[in-house]
Parts: sequence; C-alpha cells; structure tokens
Amino acid sequence: MKISNISNVEKFFEVVDQCKGKVELVTGEGDRLNLKSKLCQYVSLATIFTNGDAVIPELEIVAYEEDDIKNLINFMMQG
Repeated sequence: MKISNISNVEKFFEVVDQCKGKVELVTGEGDRLNLKSKLCQYVSLATIFTNGDAVIPELEIVAYEEDDIKNLINFMMQG
C-alpha cells in the first residue's frame, strides 16, 4: 500500500511499532526494509529527509496482518 503526505512521522512510527506482524518499507530499488527495526526507521528517515522537508511525500509499505493494515489505513485517514 502507498501512504502519502505523512506530516506526523512520530505518530506514524508509533502505529508501526504497535503492529503485531511484519511491516516493510519498499525502496525504489525494490528492497524491503523492516520498519519495526529502529535502525531501519532511522535509515529510512535519514534518506527521506535529505531534501529538507518535514513531510514524507510517499512511502510504499507492506503489512502482512489484517489488523495492522486496518491500523495503518486508520492512521492515513485520521493523520
């Protein structure tokens, strides 16, 4: 799923941390990074924010548990 215009990055990673299953970030090269790993969270943030924006324009993520998908969709709808 693609998530766009994430302005509350801290809340986004709180939602990811609460997920029960695996949540992966799909890079432009097709690699998958485990977003539940703090190291991967920091690496992805550093890469995303190299342009100086405080908003993540778009991410492609994969979640495997139905409840996790629902929570991520709720985050996208409510912010």
